[in-house]
Amino acid sequence: MHSKKNNRALLQCLALSVYPMMMMMMMIHLSCVSSSSASTFFKPFNVSYDHRAIIIDGNRRMLISAGIHYPRATPEMWPDLIAKSKEGGADVIETYVFWNAHESIRGQYNFKGKNDIVKFVKLVGSSGLYLQLRIGPYVCAEWNFGGFPVWLRDIPGIEFRTNNAPFKEEMQRFVKKIVDLMREEMLFSWQGGPIIMLQIENEYGNMESSYGQQGKDYVKWAASMALGLGAGVPWVMCKQTDAPENIIDACNGYYCDGYKPNSYNKPTLWTENWDGWYTTWGGRLPHRPVEDLAFAVARFFQRGGSFMNYYMYFGGTNFGRTSGGPFYITSYDYDAPIDEYGLLSEPKWGHLKDLHAAIKLCEPALVAADSAQYIKLGQNQEAHVYRANRYGSQSNCSAFLANIDEHTAASVTFLGQSYTLPPWSVSILPDCRNTVFNTAKVSSQTSIKTVEFSLPLSPNISVPQQSMIESKLSSTSKSWMTVKEPIGVWSENNFTVQGILEHLNVTKDYSDYLWHITQIYVSDDDISFWKTNEVRPTVTIDSMRDVLRVFINGQLTGSVIGHWVKVVQPVEFQSGYNDLILLSQTVGLQNYGAFLEKDGAGFRGQVKLTGFKNGDIDLSKILWTYQVGLKGEFQQIYSIEENEAEWTDLTRDGIPSTFTWYKTYFDAPDGIDPVALDLGSMGKGQAWVNGHHIGRYWTVVAPKGGCQDTCDYRGAYNSDKCTTNCGNPTQTWYHVPRSWLQASNNLLVIFEETGGNPFEISVKLRSTRIVCEQVSESHYPPVRKWSNSYSVDGKLSINKMAPEMHLHCQDGYIISSIEFASYGTPQGRCQKFSRGNCHAPMSLSVVSE
Repeated sequence: MHSKKNNRALLQCLALSVYPMMMMMMMIHLSCVSSSSASTFFKPFNVSYDHRAIIIDGNRRMLISAGIHYPRATPEMWPDLIAKSKEGGADVIETYVFWNAHESIRGQYNFKGKNDIVKFVKLVGSSGLYLQLRIGPYVCAEWNFGGFPVWLRDIPGIEFRTNNAPFKEEMQRFVKKIVDLMREEMLFSWQGGPIIMLQIENEYGNMESSYGQQGKDYVKWAASMALGLGAGVPWVMCKQTDAPENIIDACNGYYCDGYKPNSYNKPTLWTENWDGWYTTWGGRLPHRPVEDLAFAVARFFQRGGSFMNYYMYFGGTNFGRTSGGPFYITSYDYDAPIDEYGLLSEPKWGHLKDLHAAIKLCEPALVAADSAQYIKLGQNQEAHVYRANRYGSQSNCSAFLANIDEHTAASVTFLGQSYTLPPWSVSILPDCRNTVFNTAKVSSQTSIKTVEFSLPLSPNISVPQQSMIESKLSSTSKSWMTVKEPIGVWSENNFTVQGILEHLNVTKDYSDYLWHITQIYVSDDDISFWKTNEVRPTVTIDSMRDVLRVFINGQLTGSVIGHWVKVVQPVEFQSGYNDLILLSQTVGLQNYGAFLEKDGAGFRGQVKLTGFKNGDIDLSKILWTYQVGLKGEFQQIYSIEENEAEWTDLTRDGIPSTFTWYKTYFDAPDGIDPVALDLGSMGKGQAWVNGHHIGRYWTVVAPKGGCQDTCDYRGAYNSDKCTTNCGNPTQTWYHVPRSWLQASNNLLVIFEETGGNPFEISVKLRSTRIVCEQVSESHYPPVRKWSNSYSVDGKLSINKMAPEMHLHCQDGYIISSIEFASYGTPQGRCQKFSRGNCHAPMSLSVVSE
């Protein structure tokens, strides 16, 4: 259909493309059901740069980059993620290199499975995309310890990220290892590989002042060291305004259109465009509106930018214990254009795809001009014009018209023609005449995702039968087995010393858990003193991170949660000797800040027992027995291999139970949809499937207030601006990659700390079941049509072009029903569409046909 007013559609997902025919407005709502249950690398090329852009094989380029962290997905997911990035308009894939993933034990390297960086880079190259490799080796990234291996802090005399010889030696060794590996695998551009750019260090400018002159010297050393490795491609430092001359300093942030590098000889690069934000346990879920994100990107290229990387284009999952701290959740979805499960997030992905296509239409003019011509259009309106010859013809002319007013639309006159600019938006004119895209006008479909099964109610299936089918598909086995985790010492591998030891010095981060065990003698006089004075003995600790569990005689007495918080925990003793056990836990090591090697974990300051008749007991002066980790961890009872654990059948009378292991078996759901574990019935712990560590889980609830019913894209974004999920657990669904599953008898093992109900755990499918779209006469024809509309002399033709609506289900699904379609003046938003005063009665039948 071709449209002249408003069209809206809501469909349940068949495979359909709908073309709006007359110019009104249309809305459609679809429902989805399942439709069924070796490229080459490049010829060698050189990469350089000038003040305007990265130069690839002698040509300036405007580059769109998609951030994908290889260990936050499985190798089986990589090809699809790369393909979706390319389809979305990316030229480049960006990734960090995760030192602690590759060298968790000093001198022993791991480049297998999720850590097979060579395979990942080769997949990028075979897809025809370039790659930016951000080696760091400090990465931040909300990744455990910022990517540093924990053994690094044990090297005598070491200080991280400063002019410190032990640190520089280790850093250079690892960076050289990666550069040499890429060279050996022929992965640099001059070898015919995809790598066009490298990064050394990461956002050090935020920390540099903490190190004084030593920090400045370190920056110079890091740059010189990197350049000396002979990689043959440009090096970048982000957030480093004092980057040396031969290193490009780059911008990170929500907006980088005002950024200028520290030398005229360097191009303007945006290494991290934060298209969402990360989440903490107990936090709300942040979302960045795509209208604002597109505005930021368009403004960047409008004002002279040439390379922009989405952080993240796909966020993925913090599998295992890789999430950073304090308290970052297992999901790293980041509200990215591709979600944690590998599904497109619409309309974000689609709207950005159109934006990228519009920018590519402008690329000939953008690379030909050394700078833009600036034209003031109004108080908060401006134009930037790019042409090969500023006073030449319009044939190689492109323009960006911006309205930076946060509230009001504006009508402007540009080159004798009138344009209407919505607030906080940019219009892109590839020929300086026709608008092909406006950042605030979203015509891409909206996809509604679900993790619930949605079986159709069939007249041939009774409700009880359907319940049985759904239960079979989506639930784990009703048969669970259990084993208790011992409290305190569980093996001969323990030791006793005087005093309180620093957590990481003992655990080396091989486990989240460290048991501190001692005995406290309580006299009858102490008991009488407490009763007489109505006081209680109390464990007090000056400072603690992240979780403390206090046990008295094997019973959990209390818990404290926080990041370097004071502990005041009342306890109850009996007369005689009492076992006092302090269990300190980490929930992701600190990944950001200066002096990370000194951050540590566990307890700081004084640790004492107060309230005794003869005064406080200084717990740092008595003997403590230390036990690292859990017995179940040591036995690897989560493995599919035989182990020594003595499992017993679990009955419903046995729940909830603290510090307990559970296991069951389940069949994989049919189809290819991504799989999630629903752990909303559990408390806090960790989960494994077939021996693969899914990650930490924690059913902690976000605050009830602070979320917005609707999100206004206008105005500068921050991570608190558009949040959802208030009053609900921050995360209840946990990604289980399909490649980790077999058809049947999948082993699920749970370690539960605080008590939960494993019988209510279920296995769900994540899919897009509903898609919606709306388009009106104020929208523009599809950008792809403009790409094919250049005539011989390069001018755009708008003959027979009109706004269109394109609706599609995710791969493997077809449109099953059309829930809503209205051509005329419909109102509302996706799933809440309604007819307006003007409505074409045949809307539904036309769309259905």
